[in-house]
Amino acid sequence: MIRLSYRLFLPCLAALLFFTPTPAADFADQLPRIAPTEPGDTLDDFRVADGYHIQLVAAEPLVNSPVAIEWDADGALFVCEMRGYSEDRDDKLSRITRLIDTDDDGVFDRHTVYADNLLWPTALFPYDGGLFVADAPDIFYLKDHDGDGVADSKKVVFTGFSIGNVQGLLNSFHWGLDNRIHLACGTVGGKVRRADEDESAAVEVRGHDMAFDPETYAFTLTSGGAQHGMCFDDWGRKFVSSNSDHLQQVMYEDRYIKRNPLLVAPSARQSIAADGPQAEVFRISPVEPWRVVRTRLRVAGLVRGPIEGGGRAAGYFTGATGVTIYRGDAWPQDDHALAIVGDVGSNLIHRKRLTPAGVQLIGERIDPKSEFVASKDNWFRPAQFACGPDGALSVVDVYREVIEHPKSLPPEIKQHVDLTSGRNRGRIYRVVPDGYHHRPTPKLDTFDTESLAKLLQHPNAWHRETAARLIYQRQDKTIGETLRRQVGQSSSAQGRLHSLYALDGLGLLTPQDVIDRFDDPHPQVVRHAIRLAEQFASDQDIVGDLKPLVRHPSIDVRYQLAFSLGEFSFEAKSDWLAELALQNPTDRWIQTAVSSSTSGHPDRLFAALLKSDSVEPLAPFLLRLSSQIDRGDKNDQRRRSLSALVSAAHHPGLLPAIGRLNRADRRDSIGEELYARAESLAAGLISMALAQVAETKHSDAERIRAIGWLADAPIDQIFPTLVKVLRDSESSELQLAVIGALDRSESPELVEILLGPWPTWSPRLRSAAGDVLFATAKRSAAVLDAIDAGTIDAADISLARWNALASSRDPELRKRAEGYLATTKGPSREAVIQQYQETFQLTGDAQRGAEVFKKQCAGCHQSGDVGHAIGPSLAAAATRGGESILTNVLDPNREVNPQYVNYVVLTTDGRTVAGMIASENANSITLRRAENVSDTILRQDIELLRNTNQSIMPEGFEKAIPPQAMADLIEYLQASLRN
Repeated sequence: MIRLSYRLFLPCLAALLFFTPTPAADFADQLPRIAPTEPGDTLDDFRVADGYHIQLVAAEPLVNSPVAIEWDADGALFVCEMRGYSEDRDDKLSRITRLIDTDDDGVFDRHTVYADNLLWPTALFPYDGGLFVADAPDIFYLKDHDGDGVADSKKVVFTGFSIGNVQGLLNSFHWGLDNRIHLACGTVGGKVRRADEDESAAVEVRGHDMAFDPETYAFTLTSGGAQHGMCFDDWGRKFVSSNSDHLQQVMYEDRYIKRNPLLVAPSARQSIAADGPQAEVFRISPVEPWRVVRTRLRVAGLVRGPIEGGGRAAGYFTGATGVTIYRGDAWPQDDHALAIVGDVGSNLIHRKRLTPAGVQLIGERIDPKSEFVASKDNWFRPAQFACGPDGALSVVDVYREVIEHPKSLPPEIKQHVDLTSGRNRGRIYRVVPDGYHHRPTPKLDTFDTESLAKLLQHPNAWHRETAARLIYQRQDKTIGETLRRQVGQSSSAQGRLHSLYALDGLGLLTPQDVIDRFDDPHPQVVRHAIRLAEQFASDQDIVGDLKPLVRHPSIDVRYQLAFSLGEFSFEAKSDWLAELALQNPTDRWIQTAVSSSTSGHPDRLFAALLKSDSVEPLAPFLLRLSSQIDRGDKNDQRRRSLSALVSAAHHPGLLPAIGRLNRADRRDSIGEELYARAESLAAGLISMALAQVAETKHSDAERIRAIGWLADAPIDQIFPTLVKVLRDSESSELQLAVIGALDRSESPELVEILLGPWPTWSPRLRSAAGDVLFATAKRSAAVLDAIDAGTIDAADISLARWNALASSRDPELRKRAEGYLATTKGPSREAVIQQYQETFQLTGDAQRGAEVFKKQCAGCHQSGDVGHAIGPSLAAAATRGGESILTNVLDPNREVNPQYVNYVVLTTDGRTVAGMIASENANSITLRRAENVSDTILRQDIELLRNTNQSIMPEGFEKAIPPQAMADLIEYLQASLRN
């Protein structure tokens, strides 16, 4: 077997780039193996940012295939060794080892195998002398009772986690401020229960994370649901990561949203990287030969899969993992609370600085055109990180020749790649500032509880959290006064916070303890005092002391207060909530928080908001509240809300709320006088809005906004104006808004109106029109009739639409769609790609390409400030060459990333909605499609949710982008990358 060193690797790689594969080729001579770097030489391969260096603290044979680490209270390091990655789960090769630094010099020198015969262990956490270990489908509790360093008991605590994807398993155990162990459930989900419960008690964890009490094993679902990597900052804010979305913040706790089942909330998990989810990274390692060969096979259409690789030394996040907020005390203070993310595919560690942007944080790249840590060694695989007793950043390096899902490797390549190579290797590093000196590791399990209480003020997070864990574990209530004194007097905000939660964990927290912290100088301590006050909701003294916080200068405090008020019951609550909302009238997070706290009375908040002098910025929020009131369908709430509307400042932005509430079928319960007043008000506002829609002197944005105001106006009244604008306007943006508004029409002319200009419309307009035409069975049948009559071509309808029709509840539609699918295969994607090879003989023009992008691609893709970042990055495709762009555009279903799969929802009222799942929470799921159009559907309204296994990107762009335009588009994207 050939193995290449780094020096010989690059010439071979260059040869691969010009090699044209054939179906029968044997790639053995094109796939040289890459030799590992021995531990003694490994530090020479690293490039580290100025002011820092990297140290090796453990390597083989002490550690093999590490994927997670945790220190116990006496300073020993437990390592989760996933030796069975990626296909040998059932061989039970994996294990937990315990590393000891016998001379305390900062380098581990002895190990014992604590537990073996494990499957795919992915996380671990020490507690009460034992160890919780995640090994899907189970979480075990292991313990060494006789002190020989080997676990001699093993108990299943939880079971039911899925094992469907080795790269999406549960992971990342962390101690929370709330004295519970938190974990990420990964992307594969599962139906989880305690091992001592019946299967009927199992809970679906897909789209969520989990937290459990280590004493009682009581557990709850928490917000999260990313792929691999989860952590908290010093203030309990939660961050997660996924392969192609490297830095995400979890914005709220799902338990708050569940209180209001009619609340349609944005996803709790938000991408916060300023440079985008799949941001550019700067690797210094060469691209592996197998990636290059696979890319060429895919470009040539010989194997299926997304185009990637390319040989360029910079790429995009594809293997992001292990997000960690640095919380140690060894680094300079300016670098505290940085976000750290590894990319196992690019052999690097990335860092970002977090800055507030309202409630949400934004992560900004620190290192221009470089990375915090990068290695020339392709075996360097930084999968997880930890801040331990030394205060530095520890790096968990799986150290494998290949990190890739087995199913992503074509057989032609896989037979020459050893997925087990490196199983017996592994590294753990420490990243430290220049001048760093290792300090002795304390044995906190020998400390008395009083000493542990004082450690809650330590500047290093490991000391604080380990002390907090031991205090909770021991339940020694004699330290109550020490904790209470620290809550009030500690100079450390973190110390005050941890002491407050320690009191709570010991059952010693009093209402006065939290009231005293309402005026804490640090807003994060105030925020948590409010959260802890929820357990004293019946105490009226607390309610009175919360009132000044409504005007607290920190938006974080006000955000928490808006959520927590839902746990309290008092007369003025709606006025408080309105006052919180009015300070940030367009902030979606504040709106979500106050909506969650209405306690079944959204009408009271609605009426309080309408007392504002300016209702225009509140109009979208008022519409959402009116939808809740309408869905709740309580007569007194509807009347109270309508009375507030007719008495408020008149603005056409209020039309949707009026339309939602003043329904003709509720006329009797509303009352004739109030109904007539609301109708009269609506009539005047509709005239104002229609005038703005029709008048060409207004900008497209102003006309589109007015179309939105008419969302609940009588469709027959606005139909003629909308149709005229659709026919007369040349603005695709305005046409898109009109098409969406026409969806409510029951006019028999609607299908003809939309099919008339169909042949001249771009894929963007056809996609929007298709959403309307196929929303109901009646319209769908009319479209199929038009196809039978030859009015439009059946091939103009995307495969995703045909598949959705084949799942229709209407038997006739289902039969017709199945007949089409059985007899029509559509154009061969390979043939289309072959026809477009002339593109590469043409000279592209970037300026013309910009227009092609804006017209054809911007609905789902973003370049600079143009378009919507819904689909994969076309800039990423541009780094891989023109053939990659061509294939991505013309054959979007070659292999679909699960993130971009098209789903179809059938609702209980007979409508069909399609798109990729953008988010889900306890109440709803959100589907997103072209033009950044989103539909959020309450779970109670879903009859069927089906995976189409097709991309959200339609086939057929060859009809809109001829070869010359394709050459222009490719040149534009590549020029944008160069610039």
